[in-house]
Amino acid sequence: MSKSSFKDIINSDKPVLIDFYADWCGPCKAMTPIISDLKSNMGDKARILKIDVDRNPELSAKLGIQSIPTVMIFQQGELKWKAMGVQSLHTMEQQLNALV
Repeated sequence: MSKSSFKDIINSDKPVLIDFYADWCGPCKAMTPIISDLKSNMGDKARILKIDVDRNPELSAKLGIQSIPTVMIFQQGELKWKAMGVQSLHTMEQQLNALV
């Protein structure tokens, strides 16, 4: 992912939740259905993306991703929330709903 496109994505007025993951990561696989449910529940109120840390090492390093899964929420270019490890649907919904 290019730096400019990432910057464009996180500069949205809508909150943007990003799940940083890797294909080989067991806990990341556990997050997949949770992220899918989150997308369904939030609809167009928030943007939800997954970024593979192995395919985006520069971005991962720049953002200080040290363990995966890591979930971050950005809005208008600012980091609003960051959590490492598997997160519950409820927790992520609460964080996003506080921003919409």
